[in-house]
Order: sequence, then C-alpha cells, then structure tokens
Amino acid sequence: MLLNWLDTAPRRVLALVALACVGMLAFGLYLQHVVGLEPCPMCIVQRYAFVLIALVAAVTAIARGRRAHIAGSGLMVLLAGFGAFVAARQTWLQLNPPEVASCGRDFYGMIETFPLKRAIPMIFRGSGDCTKIDWTFLGLSIANWSFLAFVFFGLLALMLLVRRMSAGRG
Repeated sequence: MLLNWLDTAPRRVLALVALACVGMLAFGLYLQHVVGLEPCPMCIVQRYAFVLIALVAAVTAIARGRRAHIAGSGLMVLLAGFGAFVAARQTWLQLNPPEVASCGRDFYGMIETFPLKRAIPMIFRGSGDCTKIDWTFLGLSIANWSFLAFVFFGLLALMLLVRRMSAGRG
C-alpha cells in the first residue's frame, strides 16, 4: 500500500511528512511551554532539522516535475540523516552519561552570553542537559522517538527518490 502511494500520490506523502514534522514540533513546544521541559542544545538542533524537513517536504509537494521531486527527496534524505545522527548521539549520551556532569546553559543563554561565532559550536557539542531524560512514552525518550522519526522520514524520502529516479529510466 505504501509503495502504491509513493507511485500514485507522492505529493500527498510529502505533504503528510510536512504535517507530521509540524505536529512533532508543536508537541515539542507543548512540552516546553506547558509541561515546562527545557530543551537541550541537541534538542534544538533536532527541531531545526524537523523544520527544514517540513519546509523541503512542503516545497517538494507543491513543486511539479520529476527533477524537483528528485532534488527535494535527496535533500530530505540528507536532512533526515543529519537529524538521526544528532538524535542517536543524544541517545548515546543518555545511555552513557559522562562521569562529570557538565550542565551548561540552554541555547538562548548561550546566544545572550556569547557571540554567535562561539555559541554555534557550543550547541553542537552536546553539553548541558542532553543526558537528562525528562519524559518518556512507551519506555522511549524524546531523543529515541526523534531518531525513529528521522529514520522513517529518511527511508520514505529514499524510497521516493529511488522510485522517481527509476521511473525516468523505464
């Protein structure tokens, strides 16, 4: 059934990916602003990856033409791979926390305190509360669920890419 959808309605699949990303981002904002969970720098990077995947999926869904779908799907594979890497790294940190707690500032604190040139590398270091598990669902942390979502979106985009590329050869 999924393969049928990829062939007959790739634009709908891409629109659903964009909506799913927006839904996950909204849930992350709910956890932050209603539940009171502060995101760590790695969580913020994952949010940006979801935003970019949503934008690329939406633009690709709107675009017409095989080349646009190939380019958009390829970019989504790369973005999902990056997001999966960050989520996997955070999961590893949660499972193997460093012996010395190095809780740093949150993203906004870093931006306020340090120049952007110094703050950006700090975000990618994964220091701060990235090892802390504040919320779980079905035994999995937010980083675990993000990893699964990135892998799913990446595989879906890869399948779209392969099917669109092979459709032009036939």
